[in-house]
Amino acid sequence: MAVTSPRSPVPDAADVLRARYTHRLPARLEDLAGPVQGTIDLPLHVVWSGRRSYELSGLKSRISLYRTVLAEGQRQDLEAFLNRDLLIRQWPILRTLISPFIREAWENAFPELAAARGTVAA
Repeated sequence: MAVTSPRSPVPDAADVLRARYTHRLPARLEDLAGPVQGTIDLPLHVVWSGRRSYELSGLKSRISLYRTVLAEGQRQDLEAFLNRDLLIRQWPILRTLISPFIREAWENAFPELAAARGTVAA
């Protein structure tokens, strides 16, 4: 005798990722109050292996930090480690280096990022 069970629909992976990144967003870009200079050491819950220390004065290091925090950080990490002005200034480059699900969540929530995508980053 075969036992049948009701089938639960399997959620679409893209929908799961979109929801994950949207849920982590700050309420406003102004909530991103991270530093603009110095060195940031990320906690283990954000980066569990590899590089954990980032120097904000170097563009590559800063982009790497922002990429990591956008992908792995929770809302409180985004607010603590990212800076609104630096995020907007770096967005044209950064948006090409992050997951499309992250990019979509941020650009849908914050029109100023979508508008900044064509400007030159420094």
